[in-house]
Amino acid sequence: MKRILTAAVLIPLVLLLVFLGPKWLITLAVAGVAALAAWEFLGLTERSGARPPRIAVLAAIGLLFAGSFEFPDQTAVIFGILSLGLIVYCTFKPPVEQVMANAAVSILCLLYVGLTLLSLPALCEETNGPSLVAFLLVVVWAGDITALYVGRTWGRRKLAPKLSPKKTWEGSIASVAGSLLGAGALLGLAEWLAQWNSAKLSYPEFVWYWLALAVGLNIAAQVGDLAESALKRSVGVKDSGVLLPGHGGVLDRIDALLLAGPVLWYAQVIHQRF
Repeated sequence: MKRILTAAVLIPLVLLLVFLGPKWLITLAVAGVAALAAWEFLGLTERSGARPPRIAVLAAIGLLFAGSFEFPDQTAVIFGILSLGLIVYCTFKPPVEQVMANAAVSILCLLYVGLTLLSLPALCEETNGPSLVAFLLVVVWAGDITALYVGRTWGRRKLAPKLSPKKTWEGSIASVAGSLLGAGALLGLAEWLAQWNSAKLSYPEFVWYWLALAVGLNIAAQVGDLAESALKRSVGVKDSGVLLPGHGGVLDRIDALLLAGPVLWYAQVIHQRF
């Protein structure tokens, strides 16, 4: 029930932000989520013995989003400069025995929860940006919900027992089907709205393109989920935090998006080029 209530509150707020929020507010909101997820990620790494400079990493994430907002074509350069800055900061942060671990963890955090989440405001800036982000969210959420209930009810064969003991092949396959159903429903809604001259949802490509993309995003989301599970299991914890009732921490809630978001962004870039 906590899981359902939390989702019932957050989902409408997220969709309102996607469709009605200005670019600066969307960027600020995503940066805030990235900061919360980074705080949890750094807390996990401390359990393995690292002592990363939390404030410096959060500042780097903030600068990454701010720099990308002002100079979107220079995101890679900004990321590189900030990574070098974190290396220098960690070099002079005692003790010297921790420099390697602290620098590696800091840059990984900047990449894992900073650079990946930049894909969301970048997608919003596309011609049909809000529709793309809605597609991403619906596909990921539909797959997650379907996997949860099918896996609990009929799951028998373990998918990756060493990484996530509760995940099953049955739930994984159902997750793909759920994402396809969610994508199909969204495409149907867009077509229905078009009959009323509404362009709130726009998916101009062939249906097969979006369905194939839904499968790709689902696979990326499942891998992202397993990757975060592996990180947590490596330090012996079940959840990254307790901020979201029924969901664990912020990192637990967005782990799928950390891979699915960039996959959608690069799929759109490649599709536009070719």
